[in-house]
Amino acid sequence: MTFLVQQTLIYAVPLMIVALAGVFAERSGIINLALEGIMIFGAFIGVLFVRTMQGAAVFEAAKASGDWLTLQGLELLAMLMAAVMGAIFSLLLSFASINLRADQTIGGTALNLLAPALVLFFIRIIANQNILQMASGDSASWFMIKKSTLGFPADAELGFFLNTFFNKVYLATYICIIIFVILSVILYKTRFGLRLRSCGENPQAADSLGINVYKMRYAGTTISGALAGMGGFVYSLTTANCTANGDVAGFGFLALAVMIFGNWKPLNIAGASLLFGLFKCIAASYASIDINGDGVCVLAEIGISTHFYRMLPYLITLVVLAFTSKSSRAPKAEGIPYDKGAR
Repeated sequence: MTFLVQQTLIYAVPLMIVALAGVFAERSGIINLALEGIMIFGAFIGVLFVRTMQGAAVFEAAKASGDWLTLQGLELLAMLMAAVMGAIFSLLLSFASINLRADQTIGGTALNLLAPALVLFFIRIIANQNILQMASGDSASWFMIKKSTLGFPADAELGFFLNTFFNKVYLATYICIIIFVILSVILYKTRFGLRLRSCGENPQAADSLGINVYKMRYAGTTISGALAGMGGFVYSLTTANCTANGDVAGFGFLALAVMIFGNWKPLNIAGASLLFGLFKCIAASYASIDINGDGVCVLAEIGISTHFYRMLPYLITLVVLAFTSKSSRAPKAEGIPYDKGAR
């Protein structure tokens, strides 16, 4: 159960934070189909930042001495850089959708095509190969919370709760959960959130009350880009073995499905992310999951093809969307360019 819970969180948290990114954009009235591309770009920036900073003397000393706090500082800075560059990359969509009033679906698709090409181009220049790796093979272990971090001996027996949530887990996972909660409160319990949502429902009415619709839509899309960029780096850190290769295994599109399934509401999105994360965990680790605790992996023994397990998250996505998309209520003005002169 410890393994299952930890792996589910690893897959669910990037989906959750990127789905919230889609909510911020669409609640402001902009359809952000570029989540996949922004994740790819954020993953590249985060991995490149860690790779570059690993050569600094302060981090080499921290690695040698096991200074966990300094290493976590490197992780936080990488998440911040990925968020900043994701926000900047999303400005391309903002400018095209708000200023040029271009078709938002086409704009998002264009960014999804641009991002992997751009990332692979830079990876080829930097590493002369198709994969950019952090400088050290054990980079992932630097950013984990372990027994020693909590002051326990290496051979200490921890209870289920401590062993599941505070041993060999990523700090980035909990940072994303905290950010998710804070931004959800901001979106639904603050004046800024109310103004942002009004621009996605009835921008003409919002404008008549003195709300600058263009600025609010820029804000929503920029926050969306920052969250997607951060989610991309968290994906590369926790799921992709600290690498960037111009691909995030469709997590951006899965996040869109989670957002629709969650009906653009953060609490529903959190539940949907855990559901999809569970199936993603099963797809990736079915041969290691011991359901009965008897050392036998039941899922590996029943003889189902490995390809079925790999398709499972995407099949579940199609089934869920088929049954829930009709009852989903999207923001009324999403995807519609705002014309200040129209009433």
